[in-house]
Amino acid sequence: MSESDWVTWLLLSCVVLALAGLPSFRRSRASHGRSLPVPRTDVDLRTAQHVLIVSASIAAGHDGAADELARRCADHGAVVDRSDFLDLLPLGLGGLLRSLYRAQLEAVPGTWGWLLRRLEHPRSLRLVGGIFAGLARRRLLGVIGADTQLIIATYPLASHALGALRQRGLVTASVQTFLTDMSVHPLWVAPGVDTHLALHEVPARQARLRGAQDVHVVGPALSAAFRPALPGERTAARERLTLPADAHLALVVAGSWGVGDILRTVEDVNLTGLATPVVVCGKNQRLYAALVAEGTRAFGWVQDMATLMRACDTVIQNAGGLTCLEARASGLPLITYRALPGHGRTNADALEEAGWASWAHSTDQLAVFLSGHLSTTSPPTDRLLDGLIHRTPAGTA
Repeated sequence: MSESDWVTWLLLSCVVLALAGLPSFRRSRASHGRSLPVPRTDVDLRTAQHVLIVSASIAAGHDGAADELARRCADHGAVVDRSDFLDLLPLGLGGLLRSLYRAQLEAVPGTWGWLLRRLEHPRSLRLVGGIFAGLARRRLLGVIGADTQLIIATYPLASHALGALRQRGLVTASVQTFLTDMSVHPLWVAPGVDTHLALHEVPARQARLRGAQDVHVVGPALSAAFRPALPGERTAARERLTLPADAHLALVVAGSWGVGDILRTVEDVNLTGLATPVVVCGKNQRLYAALVAEGTRAFGWVQDMATLMRACDTVIQNAGGLTCLEARASGLPLITYRALPGHGRTNADALEEAGWASWAHSTDQLAVFLSGHLSTTSPPTDRLLDGLIHRTPAGTA
């Protein structure tokens, strides 16, 4: 397909979603009339006894945050229910949305940035939020228990659907949005949501500027497995993973789908002569096969990312997602390179502003950052780099 064909397909898909959602949305408006004010219920994951977490199986970041939030709630003695927002959409539209997004990032990533820019307009936000609120309304109400006290959304469209129900008095539980990214697109800020939970003051400030209410900085929701290496663990991790014992290893990551110009990134790392690339391909089997064929050490889907990070010296990424937070918690310096359009670039800006990552805009800058990160013989997890402290406690909601 040409780029124009892909854009046409995207627009047609949006029309299909709109046509599918508008009847339900209109019925919702007709049935419930004007929005009703709903009293705030001050409850959080430390005090709630019954919690619902709504994420989305799009890449790994939304589900990853939801997994850790669910663990924390359970540790406090709560009953925790989980729902995938995509499963709550009728007619298989959730699977279509997932496939469309992945195909877009793989084939014409530039159109994703274009689409996000269009969705910054208030009218577009209201339309998209209303459509998905209507689509998910019936099934979403079906998964909310009568005694549910707290609902946490880790996916923006879920926040819109929940916020709409909250505004109409159909949900009395407190609704919170956990902002999984370091940058906040307007789609993340949904009317009716009580509280927004941010990773850092940078996204918290962006959320407030976009009209979010009651914003709190709580830090990343990460497993405790992601921590700086203890003495001897780096060597043991390399032996276990059959990685070179003495080389400087640059872990190249591209999300669970392995999207982006990873082959060129590997080539550029090799050209610097400063590090040996080790690539996580996620579920991208074609990328894995291509890298193995050219002799690059590559992994497919990795269950134990914490051990792999302890084996490496630095991380190079392109999207600003969950792996960035895991790298920082592991004490590894982080470089953004060949950032994806849209959220990849806005996250790169936010990570750099927070001092959590360096953004290399060229191969020369990549070499400069690699040289700086690898200039010491001490293990990287024993270093304190400017703006890259080993770990900030994740806090609680």
